[in-house]
Amino acid sequence: MSARTETETETETRALRVEAAVAEEATYGSLPLTKNERTWRAGDFGWVTLSLAIATWAFLTGGSTVLLVGFSDGIAAMLLGNTIGLAIMVLGSVLLSQRLGVEQYRALKSVFGAVGIAIIVFTVVLVTEMGWTSLLGVMFGRAFTEISNQAFGTGFNVEGPIVTVFALAALLGGWSLLSRGPVAISKLNRFVAPGLLIIVALMMVLLMSQHSWADLFAAKPLAPFEDETLNFSMAVEFNLGAGLSWWPVMGTLARLTRGPKAALWPAYGGIFIGTVVAQIVGMAAALMLGAADPTAWMVPLGGPVLGILTLLFVGFANVTSMGSIAYSTVLAIKQSSGQLLAKLRWPALCAVFLFFPAVLTLFPSFMYGQFMTFVVISGAFIAAICGVIIADYLIVRRQNVPLRALYASGTNDPLRFTGGVNIAALAAVVIASVFYLWVYNPITLETQPIFRYATATLPTVVIAIVVYLILNWLLYVRRGLGAYGQADPFAAAGKK
Repeated sequence: MSARTETETETETRALRVEAAVAEEATYGSLPLTKNERTWRAGDFGWVTLSLAIATWAFLTGGSTVLLVGFSDGIAAMLLGNTIGLAIMVLGSVLLSQRLGVEQYRALKSVFGAVGIAIIVFTVVLVTEMGWTSLLGVMFGRAFTEISNQAFGTGFNVEGPIVTVFALAALLGGWSLLSRGPVAISKLNRFVAPGLLIIVALMMVLLMSQHSWADLFAAKPLAPFEDETLNFSMAVEFNLGAGLSWWPVMGTLARLTRGPKAALWPAYGGIFIGTVVAQIVGMAAALMLGAADPTAWMVPLGGPVLGILTLLFVGFANVTSMGSIAYSTVLAIKQSSGQLLAKLRWPALCAVFLFFPAVLTLFPSFMYGQFMTFVVISGAFIAAICGVIIADYLIVRRQNVPLRALYASGTNDPLRFTGGVNIAALAAVVIASVFYLWVYNPITLETQPIFRYATATLPTVVIAIVVYLILNWLLYVRRGLGAYGQADPFAAAGKK
């Protein structure tokens, strides 16, 4: 009897270990999440997206917007750009991952193929998220350099090596948070997000106590071009790019939510509200104080004590934002690298990714100087990618993806396409992106007439959809390839 009990105990122990291993792989790997593993309610996800949006980059985005337009036009450009940009982003990320409960880049195998999505991850996604992560680190570094100067009279250069030292410390903190997984990120954001809202409101009250609304609305743009229509179009395009920039992370985060409503509205509303609130303060401060960089105006605005406390809190909030961004990116790298990085434990894999942003922090002035160009160029490729995803998932597949096929491999893989690459998808991304850069070149600032009235993003998304639908039908749909029209056995089982 005792031997039997001991055997049963060993069996139960092994079962618990297997269950724990599967749960860990679902959270830190590519297995679908079960209902019980989807831990985020709408409020949890809302706090995450809200704190992400009010990170220091939102102030910087607002300050950069008024380089081109005044306050009233800046609000219009911000609302227009983010309303459209976030809608495209949500359709191209949240719907697919949340429905399947699958890590975003595993789910996108159904669109690009296994090799195709690896190409997307190690080019567009990796470069974009390296840039954003390093920018958060540099902002943290500038904030703490300013704190040191104000509190201790050190006189450090805000573009000097001390910024890199603080930025590396921020990346280390981000690694520590990231190593603990999404639950730790969610819990911390419940405190960070409300604190950021209070700080933003306080900054606006302080600003308007020292300046009049008439002065604010009468203030001229900081560095506009002569053509006012072109200035406004560039401001809208910049904010479109800012809205689209959430695409690499939002799908993977959304899969942790308990249902579609807990994903869609917090993803859109949290980012939108946080962006609008923080950008308005950033625009007003830049126009009234003459500095787009929030680390430069928070102390003069709030005074030595309040300003330093504000910078301190915002600086640490950047670390939580860094953790949320890096979580999705590390998962993308892990699932796209095949066996190359499969044996690395989660903390080590996080360190591998954060190494590259750490290198970029060695050039802090470059990251700030090229901020607008970086946002617009990354937006060009993300707009094309979202167009292809919308066409495939919503139009061709009609939200019906064969889940088992996402984990198939070899010649029997129904999502093999052409050697693991959906040629139609990559071709559509390239064609649409080239069109974008022809309509608006963010490096030379050359534009085509259509840009003034339609921006570059909207026609790019349309072209990506049209090109993909045509090429995909010619190459795969009409030939019965790509698992189009196949029933999803899991969706069918759920209806019984």
